Amino acid sequence: MIKKELKELVREGRFRWAIAVLVALLMVSLFVSKRYYAFVNNQHAEARQNARQEWVSQEKKNPHSAAHYGTYAFKPKYPLSLLDQGVDKYSGVSIFLEAHRRNEAQYMAAQDQTALARFGDLTPDFILIFIIPLFIIFIGFNAFSRERESGTLRLLLSQGAGAWKVLLAKWVALLVPVVSFLALVLLLSGWLLSSTIDFGEFQWSALIGLIGIYLVYYLVFINVTLFVSAFTKRSNTSLVALLGVWMVACLAMPKVASSMADKWYPYPTQLEFEEQIARDKKAGLNGHEPWGEASKKLEQETLAQYNVTRVEDLPFNWNGFLMQKGEEHEAEIYFTHYQLLKETFENQSRVYRATAALSPYLPTRFLSMGVCRTDYHAHWDFANAAERYRLELVGKLNGDLMNNSKTGDWAYQADATLWQAIPEFQYQPLSYSAIINIQKSNLLTLAIWVLISFFALRAAVHQLKP
Repeated sequence: MIKKELKELVREGRFRWAIAVLVALLMVSLFVSKRYYAFVNNQHAEARQNARQEWVSQEKKNPHSAAHYGTYAFKPKYPLSLLDQGVDKYSGVSIFLEAHRRNEAQYMAAQDQTALARFGDLTPDFILIFIIPLFIIFIGFNAFSRERESGTLRLLLSQGAGAWKVLLAKWVALLVPVVSFLALVLLLSGWLLSSTIDFGEFQWSALIGLIGIYLVYYLVFINVTLFVSAFTKRSNTSLVALLGVWMVACLAMPKVASSMADKWYPYPTQLEFEEQIARDKKAGLNGHEPWGEASKKLEQETLAQYNVTRVEDLPFNWNGFLMQKGEEHEAEIYFTHYQLLKETFENQSRVYRATAALSPYLPTRFLSMGVCRTDYHAHWDFANAAERYRLELVGKLNGDLMNNSKTGDWAYQADATLWQAIPEFQYQPLSYSAIINIQKSNLLTLAIWVLISFFALRAAVHQLKP
């Protein structure tokens, strides 16, 4: 039975054409993504080297002036982004690090794209998550309805083939080309990634896990396709119904989920966000305003602590101390407001997880981006790491001013020894154990989807009639 189904499938012209088109699209998208990945990596390495060189080659200057001069933190490009770029082109590639201000990531790739980009890019993830389910529907919509229309289903069942045996043969016939295609994806992407200079960051286990996620996703569509075909009497009815399922699951539900999340938990606009931060900063301690109320209060507390009457009598540079305290205060303000953004993001994520019960696309999409380290969790982690480095950088510069000069000595200058003593920004991405913990609800949702689809298929087989 299985051999018969496979032979019939291969003999069909639409199957051969579909496979040829899919393989061609896959190869083009992979090689285009590989070139883009290599290009971005080279740019990243060059920009990182230039930024470090500019930092260590500064002329002599006041350390706090160097803090305002600033430097950059660059978000690395990870190998599996070859398959799924996620939100990378919308989230920026670098963050400018300077005193008194936490900046957003900038230089988003989407800013350089034309309006045509809204129609979609030819990327491996587009093929894997949109086109392959459509391919499954295209080759399997008439699995049972064709047999029913030609009268061969009655013949098969009357000869004792059994509904389960017929189902298994058709299920395997749909699974084999899907698994073969995934094997091709695995081999091609693995070969391309292992040939890059960043092969040390690439893990075969992560790639295999990603392929496994997509396989489970396709099992859902295989089961749904056979389920609909088993219940419909005509092939055209089956095709229309399955195309409707695909449109709702892959096109409509993601948009509905996004609209619901934005409506229930909206982000503040950029202007509102900056105004809220500016208002809180104005009401608090400012290291550049020693005459301010908060600064005077800190001055009195510090003088009393060291039992002196003038800031000039303190055992450190009061100006450097004040600016560092102001930096710490402003960092708390930024942390509070960014935490509110993070809470909004978490609330929206809960909406997405809830609506994932209505479409297997959503958990698969989030899992794919998570494994590829191209989702917002990865971006938030990078941004937080850059902020910690910024505070460390500014703290060391203010500390040098505070400990190596006297109050009012604005002529003090540090040299390249200090710039070189500050280590370069190094970022360690989220571990895969942390990613799995973050994505456990999506894993569970996708597992429930595949189980429900199997139970539905079982029920359909029990009702299978010629």
